[in-house]
Amino acid sequence: MAHLEYLNTCSRDAFVSALGGVFEHAPWVAEAAFPFRPFLTVAALHDAMMEAVRKAPDERQLAFVRGHPELGSKVGRTDLTHASKAEQGSLGLDRLSDEEFARFTRLNAAYRQRFVLPFVICVRRHTRDSILRNFERRSENDPDLEFETALEEIGLITRLRLVGSVDGPGKPQTDGWLSTHVLDTMDGKPAAGVRIELYEIGASARGLITQDVTNADGRTEEPLLSGGPLRIGTYELLFFVGPHFARLATADPPFLDIVPIRFAIAEPESHYHVPLLVTPWSYSTYRGS
Repeated sequence: MAHLEYLNTCSRDAFVSALGGVFEHAPWVAEAAFPFRPFLTVAALHDAMMEAVRKAPDERQLAFVRGHPELGSKVGRTDLTHASKAEQGSLGLDRLSDEEFARFTRLNAAYRQRFVLPFVICVRRHTRDSILRNFERRSENDPDLEFETALEEIGLITRLRLVGSVDGPGKPQTDGWLSTHVLDTMDGKPAAGVRIELYEIGASARGLITQDVTNADGRTEEPLLSGGPLRIGTYELLFFVGPHFARLATADPPFLDIVPIRFAIAEPESHYHVPLLVTPWSYSTYRGS
């Protein structure tokens, strides 16, 4: 990882070598940003690189967007950059089933026929369902709006790449996190030892993401999700409160066993706090901070 101080003082060749891969197949973006050094923050560096893209001639902009890969592939695809391969792989788009591959192939072909562009989206901010919804929604855009949307998505993609490759002050916000706690409102105390499971809810599948147990404060030791943007989509938390109330001998068996809370994430760089306030006979939740 390069430090911003180094990038502000190194040679042009070293600058381009360090940043040339941030924008897909476009080291010219780093070359165009080089004369505007020094950059006080990592965010300012990214702004300068995006400004270089937006000020490029139309033909160069178009070729740049067209240089991005389509989504979805079979194992062994070799035309992806290392960054694109990692991004698509993080969502399993590099190992699609035959049915999934056929669906993405149809969507890619229809989109390219309408816009003469690949469909560009910041994969790290979305679930598969969210990507498919955006395919459908954005296919209704007019070409000028869709080209601008593609540039905005490239800004999100490259912001994440830059934060991952440059250290220094003033990094843009790219991480979100999901947390929870369980409060037994009958006793007015945190509920310790409650098992929690977090699932992603997709149109055709429901997948376990993580599980944990609450500590003495009724919280998990670490956020349920963190270390990057949250993926836009639908989720479900399961709180296994039955054993907690069984220990309190409120009823045999307890009225409440597993409490499900289904919710959506729409802001990938935000903090979602989804607590459970529970008694032996009722529960409630809210989006906290």
